[in-house]
Amino acid sequence: MQRTEKSRVQRSTLCWGAAGVGALALNLAARLFPSIGEWYAEQIYPLWVNTLGRLCGWFPFSVTEAGIYVGLLLVLWLLTQLLRGKGRPEQLPGLLFRLAVALWVLFVLNAGINYQRRTFSELAGYEIQESTVEELTALCEDLITEINGAAEELEKEPVRTERKMTETAVRAMQRAGESYPALAGYYPRAKRVRSWWYLSWQQLQGEYSPFTVEANYNGHMPEMDIPSTVCHELSHLKGFMREDEANFIAYLACRQSDSAAFRYSGALLAYIYSGNALYKADPEAYLSLRAGLCARAGTDLEEHNGYWRSFDGAVAKASDRMNDAYLKANAQKDGTASYGRMVDLLLAWKRQGGGQDEGR
Repeated sequence: MQRTEKSRVQRSTLCWGAAGVGALALNLAARLFPSIGEWYAEQIYPLWVNTLGRLCGWFPFSVTEAGIYVGLLLVLWLLTQLLRGKGRPEQLPGLLFRLAVALWVLFVLNAGINYQRRTFSELAGYEIQESTVEELTALCEDLITEINGAAEELEKEPVRTERKMTETAVRAMQRAGESYPALAGYYPRAKRVRSWWYLSWQQLQGEYSPFTVEANYNGHMPEMDIPSTVCHELSHLKGFMREDEANFIAYLACRQSDSAAFRYSGALLAYIYSGNALYKADPEAYLSLRAGLCARAGTDLEEHNGYWRSFDGAVAKASDRMNDAYLKANAQKDGTASYGRMVDLLLAWKRQGGGQDEGR
């Protein structure tokens, strides 16, 4: 009986090990042959969104967040059992090994391979190139006009519940899908993370979970950040993992929304990046334009900056270093962009007539 049990454990370990190695091989194949990554992102990954993502979407809470707490409780229970002499310590390494392999496989299938696909800018035909300060200034002017216009409409817009807001985000992404086919299709509603401190101390506005195919957002941050963050996280469910491109997609979706709050949030997101770039390139031009922002936008930007500054510290720095290492491990390196990729995408979009042929 003991020999049979040992044989069973060995077979199980071998199967789990093969699954982990298989996921690694698939990830490497997608990196070496980008066409594999593109095929997977277009043909296979949507199946996960429509099954696991749809299943987890039925729950009104973040399954990822709940899973973390359930996992911690299970660990405490196992430790208690071992301390009371009722557990089998020799089984613990096997359990941890299987858990690690399961998480690794889910990560590869729902995120890792997508890092190897073609970028959104390539699919949309936006060419990144060097831009002038004049172009950057014109971009900021346009964004300020958008911000001020949306701010006026905000006064007349009724307050939206959390559910209405997440439903509006789905509609915004689906409307963007009418202009950009790569964004079309099913989206589950984003989930608010109740343990907001976990994200805020890392200075994270949201988080895509490849383990449950969920878009999670930090509901404790300033209200102006939420709509664009939700659209940002939803863009990952279409296989676009680059953070800069997710920001760009969020702006595109928000500006086509029927909600003034979304248009306001998206324009502010784009302005923060573009304004910072302009300040570095031409401080006088930035200050001159900054004076044209409406009072509401000025107050909201101060709240945004103050909130995130309050979480500056060792945790945020460590999180930033880990995120940087994570992106490099997934072959995400910025090119020779003149103003940072988010701004360069906005400039490329403007250069090719962005905003002129899109209506709400």
